Amino acid sequence: MAALMWLLIPLVACVAAGIWAWCAGRPGPRDLWTDVDAYDRLRAAHARMLTAPSGRDA
Repeated sequence: MAALMWLLIPLVACVAAGIWAWCAGRPGPRDLWTDVDAYDRLRAAHARMLTAPSGRDA
């Protein structure tokens, strides 16, 4: 019976680590308007990059 307890300890540790990793990896609550503002800033920055003249055409 003692040998089964020694096998049970790593099994419980692995299950606990898996549950912790699952909970830690979940995304937190998001603010929709902050995400939309960040997307708009990114889209504006990409638009500026596409319309800016590059020095490679010379």
